[in-house]
Amino acid sequence: MPDAQPDLPWLGRPHTVSAPRRRSPAAVIGVCLGAVAVLVLGLVAIVVLNRGETPLATANYRDNPSAQDLSSQPQPGGAGAPASASSLPSETSAPSATGPQKILKLADHPILQDPNAGLQNRVCTLPTWQSTQAGAEAFFTAASKCLDAAWGPFLEAYHLPFTPPALHFPTGASFETECGTIQVGIATAAYYCENNLYVPFRGLQTDQYGNNPGVYLALFAHEYGHHVQEVAGLMDAAWQKIYEAGQNSPAGLEMSRRKELQAQCFSGMFLGAHVDQGGSVSRDMYNKAWNDQETRGDNTSRSHDHGTNAHYASWWRAGATSNRIADCNTFAAPSSEVS
Repeated sequence: MPDAQPDLPWLGRPHTVSAPRRRSPAAVIGVCLGAVAVLVLGLVAIVVLNRGETPLATANYRDNPSAQDLSSQPQPGGAGAPASASSLPSETSAPSATGPQKILKLADHPILQDPNAGLQNRVCTLPTWQSTQAGAEAFFTAASKCLDAAWGPFLEAYHLPFTPPALHFPTGASFETECGTIQVGIATAAYYCENNLYVPFRGLQTDQYGNNPGVYLALFAHEYGHHVQEVAGLMDAAWQKIYEAGQNSPAGLEMSRRKELQAQCFSGMFLGAHVDQGGSVSRDMYNKAWNDQETRGDNTSRSHDHGTNAHYASWWRAGATSNRIADCNTFAAPSSEVS
């Protein structure tokens, strides 16, 4: 698929106005001149689009207010990084020959090239957080609608095959996915696999985090970030590299960290685009999510596939403060920034 800049579906389209039954000569001349003007403008638009210079920034993107970098200490026994997985591309996950298709690229993926591309600032309305199974389901179901509305148009503008992920709310000590049996624990606050997003309430550790919806929203947006990668083709391309190198090899683990840290950046983008917009994503939620990122990562989970706590926080904050997807190109970052 060519790496062209996308059409912008949020721009206005010409509409037809019924012509009067009778026209004076002056009206006819005016109509002709108008038609010529429309034709010229149309040709200019086509040339601009073909040159690939139409910036997505015209869609009301702006830099969001930077959060105050309040000092915070990781909480003892804090939750580890959310887990995620995917399998190698298969016939069922491969793009069709016609219509929108995934693009299996990494650092040079088209969605990561425009320095002005980001999520539109939108209002996200969520129910009040309640630390119950039913309350969590209502909260995340509403959050998924906000994430669909944020990422769907963005991905579709690049002609990628966007569909919302299927939500699941497991209640047992483990649950089945296409990626295998997943045990609910410190590393499974949420889990993504093959267009399915799982949120086991028991993994959220509400006894520790309590009434902190910003923390839960950031976790959920991280896993949704993996769906963005899946739809775009980034996920399949990353897993190809991981399997080629070996999942537990240094190269395989580094690729896994790049994938996870990009999902962190996508999570930050979402909260940054929705804070202070008049909806439910308040500055307090945003600040608590900002500070919570330092409690998550490989230092907490004692793994090597998500990135250090410091990098886990820095990539989330990069997305949150700039709301520019080019700033989430972890696949082009030096190894020192994804350790």
